[in-house]
Amino acid sequence: MANKVSRDAVEALQGRLFDGMTIMAGGFGLCGIPETLIAAIRASGVKDLTVVSNNCGVDDFGLGILLAGGQIRKMISSYVGENKLFAELYLSGKLELEFNPQGTLAERIRAGGAGIPAFFTKTGVGTLVAEGKEVREFDGELYVMERGLTADLSIVKAWKGDAEGNLIYRMTARNFNPMMATAGKISVAEVEHLVETGSLDPDQIHTPGIYIQNLCEGAVYEKRIEQLTTRPREAA
Repeated sequence: MANKVSRDAVEALQGRLFDGMTIMAGGFGLCGIPETLIAAIRASGVKDLTVVSNNCGVDDFGLGILLAGGQIRKMISSYVGENKLFAELYLSGKLELEFNPQGTLAERIRAGGAGIPAFFTKTGVGTLVAEGKEVREFDGELYVMERGLTADLSIVKAWKGDAEGNLIYRMTARNFNPMMATAGKISVAEVEHLVETGSLDPDQIHTPGIYIQNLCEGAVYEKRIEQLTTRPREAA
């Protein structure tokens, strides 16, 4: 049995990083993001990155720290509204952005992991999303062609994992993490709980270990809230 466990995130990424590479980073908002691996990438100083992620964290957390370090050249994303630095960099021409409808982004990643180079979708037809892309008619309806996405490296975050790299995600963390794990030439995971091989119920495993090259256990995780919304208490 393979033991893919590294001592920490730095060791898990050793020899995996280079300037100009494409990285997929899992998670949804600030939920299920591989924050320990992101911090290790920040510390490495690698730059000129293309990052595929649903969003780009917030100004001082998640992928936002890579923006602050000037390490990201291009983002391929669906939603970027929580990051002021992102807006400033984009509007000043210092950051490239490829916007995707959220479902299209998820399917592009899933297709890349499944070895599907392209697919057709109705989403985006007749809008800026379709500019420069092939549009074809099927059964009287127009569809735009979207390319599958792959990456040099995928970094994902799981709730539980074993030494062979089998992973279980929890709730919202299952958005993007499972498909990104399949779409990287190399996939590295961090887990909240590292468990003994064989202790995970095979029927509950979301990512089989065959997709994961290295993993590490995170120590401390910060539960951030992007937008805290409350309403006044009703008078007693």
